[in-house]
Amino acid sequence: MNRRRNKPKLPNYPVRVEIESLVHDGRGLAHVDGKAVFIDDALPGEEVSFLYTGRARKHDEGTLCEIFRASPHRVEPKCSGFAVCGGCSLQHLDPEQQILAKQQTLLDNLERIGKVTPERVLTPLTGPVWQYRHKARLGVKHVRKKHRVLVGFREKHKPYVADIERCEVLHPSVGERLEELAALIQNMDAHERIAQIEVAIGDTVTALVFRNLDPLSDTDTQALIAFAQQTGLHIYLQPKGPDSVHLLWPEQSQLSYSLPDYRLTMNFLPNDFTQVNPAINQPMIRQALELLEVGSTDRVLDLFCGLGNFTLPMARSAAEVTGVEGEAGLVQRARENAVANDIHNVDYHAVDLTLDPAAQSWMQKRYTRILIDPPRSGALELVPLLGKLGAERIVYVSCHPASLARDAGVLVNELGYRLVAAGVMDMFPHTAHVESMALFEKRGG
Repeated sequence: MNRRRNKPKLPNYPVRVEIESLVHDGRGLAHVDGKAVFIDDALPGEEVSFLYTGRARKHDEGTLCEIFRASPHRVEPKCSGFAVCGGCSLQHLDPEQQILAKQQTLLDNLERIGKVTPERVLTPLTGPVWQYRHKARLGVKHVRKKHRVLVGFREKHKPYVADIERCEVLHPSVGERLEELAALIQNMDAHERIAQIEVAIGDTVTALVFRNLDPLSDTDTQALIAFAQQTGLHIYLQPKGPDSVHLLWPEQSQLSYSLPDYRLTMNFLPNDFTQVNPAINQPMIRQALELLEVGSTDRVLDLFCGLGNFTLPMARSAAEVTGVEGEAGLVQRARENAVANDIHNVDYHAVDLTLDPAAQSWMQKRYTRILIDPPRSGALELVPLLGKLGAERIVYVSCHPASLARDAGVLVNELGYRLVAAGVMDMFPHTAHVESMALFEKRGG
């Protein structure tokens, strides 16, 4: 007996709706017969028609057909590939409105999920909205039907590499070279065996890591070297896992970024985690330290510290800073950066923070300040322990408003903290990513 259910047939005619708001991925939200529909490229306040593209139990999906009443905040996307590329979803919305929409998403999540409201909303941190991106992972695909290689981001809602000529949000050293990179790989013997290109850009160096699934021929190796010599780009290869990354050209390379406010130079490797947007990173650090009010007698705990992006600036003002990070390679870089910048009041630990750290030596100390910068999943396992460490102030840096809201609910409703302030940072203009920061203060502290 065949128990497979036939998928419901999608209507093949346009449906007219009013767009109510934006959903988490930047699509417009409407309702048809009480059911939510997510519509690509539609903006709040617009009256549009759409065609159904998919159906799920809780919501349907659609693509924009015609705009009958446009939002006053609609703008012409700068990128010619916007309609197909999934790298950006909000280029059709004025940048000032983008950040306000992200702020509202943060506040809505805090209220709905965490049942908390900040006493003060921080002014959004904003910067350049084009050519800002210094880290990226570009897909590479030889498309036999097109008889050529494509290099770029994935298509919207699809696994295919978008056919685009340039990227307006990538740093121009790479964003203006997508066609060059595609032509380079097209002419290589390994044109079907290059899976991706990792982009890492420092203050003076642009590095590309080619993920080669097979060893390269001498001809291919020489082609990459010639391209590097012609462009000045530094080329790395990655034949296996992350530990296999190695420099092809030049003989020596050092990626770094400076934090002039704190007299720091931060060295990193091309596959290390660093902030995508340096123009936002610097004011983000400044705001975090201002909110924490780090002074000469403070002992600070920096959780998910990476290579020391917050740790070392805080060490310039604090009595002592303890940094904890799960990736041993980043901890090694953090230690090296401390030495290179002549900072000696930091203590680093490589610890998996998804596991219970209660027995760790650094958990036995008392701290006056805590900074936490967790991954997208948040810090569910750690938050209950924070109240035991005695910190008067906690700054939480977040890349996902729902996990921040969940953790904020625990800090405020269970652990005796106030949510003093919260605000957003435009780390990823033209995308739906919401980066934010919140300050918690111990009641009675």
